[in-house]
Amino acid sequence: MNEKKDNGMSRRGFLDLSIKSTIATTAVISGFPTIVPASVFGKNAPSNRITIGAIGTGRISRGHDMPGVWKFDNAQIIAVCDVDSNRAKLAKDLVVDTYSKKNGKPYDGVNVYTDYRELLSNKDIDAVLVSTPDHWHAPIVISSVRAGKDVYMQKPASLTISEGRAMADAVKQTKRIVQVGSQQRSSWQFRYAAELVRNGRIGELKTVYVGLPGDPGGEVEPQMSIPSNFNYDMWLGTTPEVYYTEKRVHPQVGFDRPGWLRCEQFGAGMITGWGSHHIDCAHWAMNMEHSGPVEVWGRADFPKSGLWDVHGIFRTEAMYANGVKMVVTNEIANGIRFEGTEGWIFVSRGDASVTSSDPVAKQQAAKAIDASNPKILESVIGPNEIHLTESKDHHGNWLESIISRKDPIAPAEIGHRSCSACLLHHAAMKLKRRLYWDPKNEKFLNDPEANTLLSRPQRAAYAVR
Repeated sequence: MNEKKDNGMSRRGFLDLSIKSTIATTAVISGFPTIVPASVFGKNAPSNRITIGAIGTGRISRGHDMPGVWKFDNAQIIAVCDVDSNRAKLAKDLVVDTYSKKNGKPYDGVNVYTDYRELLSNKDIDAVLVSTPDHWHAPIVISSVRAGKDVYMQKPASLTISEGRAMADAVKQTKRIVQVGSQQRSSWQFRYAAELVRNGRIGELKTVYVGLPGDPGGEVEPQMSIPSNFNYDMWLGTTPEVYYTEKRVHPQVGFDRPGWLRCEQFGAGMITGWGSHHIDCAHWAMNMEHSGPVEVWGRADFPKSGLWDVHGIFRTEAMYANGVKMVVTNEIANGIRFEGTEGWIFVSRGDASVTSSDPVAKQQAAKAIDASNPKILESVIGPNEIHLTESKDHHGNWLESIISRKDPIAPAEIGHRSCSACLLHHAAMKLKRRLYWDPKNEKFLNDPEANTLLSRPQRAAYAVR
């Protein structure tokens, strides 16, 4: 039952091709815990499912990643894990309730873990969702692919550029399927905008403007007792020991937007939080997915006091080897504006959001795509022109890739490059001077101080190796 195919396929191999052709989005592989009878799912028997464990069960997992998987009949969440045992239990309740309602009969096939390493040791699990805070993304993905699991990981790909490189290399070495949660690639308007730019509909591309949301600072917060249900030391992971206060982490009641998003210890703020989405799609249109800028500079305001210390108002700029300039700032509309010699295209999510507490949800409804001339948006990409990979569902595309063993639409290497570009802009904010970057070797040129920003000291117990 636990045998692997030579090509890295999971436990039970491919289903019969006739089954694949009848399933809406994906085919089905792998096994399922024997504690769940096949009669529970009828023709979509447990033996025909990709079995999945959810690591990190907070806001983004409950509102986006787990729903993104359980809507497909060819996949089954059979395990949940969170260092907050209350959240882990609530996640189990959510999954059990969802499947019970979906199938019209009681269901209790979900294991609960508080240590992701124990979940990864479960050979009945084929793949995992990694929906943790940013500083845990790369370490857990590395452990997961080495354990033989395919992965859907939330963006950004890493906390540092060196971690991201280690993650991308581990994925390549293990030949696992990893989808980075850059779900804008699976939205039609971002693909269409990229195709229009790549096929010259606005002439020669000159400048790309990336508009991001902003994050406010906060007050000093008092030290609090660590809740008995929360493994705070493990939550801190590779990062330094600091006192516990609820607003540094996540709320103990409810699933509102967590405070760690505004702490530089755990991420870089909106430059990676939303920048990973928009810069990724900009790279797609620029044909720079496997590269990055060669120069970057800019400015930023940082809070002078308080718990929340990520960047405030900022404007950074970068030059690419092909002569395209990118401007990234939170002083313009949220989205991407491509300016060429013959016009412009603006693309965004419009008024769509991933979760109800996303910053975009507070904006007024906006066009998802616009252009200097309406005829640009009436353009049909011809059969002999550049057609980019099409995906109509980001989680579904991941499941398809698990079957085919072909790269998903947002593979690890591309996600790493997008995140790296964001972190280069962050480095420019910090050093407040022009930096020169070598995309091939992933080093700053003749700048030892800047190269110290490629990694961070890591606590030994959780260090990425």
